[in-house]
Amino acid sequence: METDFITLGQLSIGTAARVVSIKSSGHERRRILDLGLTEGTRVEALLRSPSGNPVAYLIRGAVIALRADSSNGIMVTQSVSECI
Repeated sequence: METDFITLGQLSIGTAARVVSIKSSGHERRRILDLGLTEGTRVEALLRSPSGNPVAYLIRGAVIALRADSSNGIMVTQSVSECI
């Protein structure tokens, strides 16, 4: 079975996925890792602001808002076998 990766920013509201890699670097990467977004972490897109940016995500039991520039550096998979 082929697994498709998308950026976290492309995840539809109400959909869950698992982090497969972080493409950001430097301070941005450190911030993402400090928020708990590490490989294998389950993430769910909860709601989008009226302007479309930022988006609120459920990450390890906490609701965290990320702007598009941050979420587009995080690769996720929506594969059912990966999200169980």
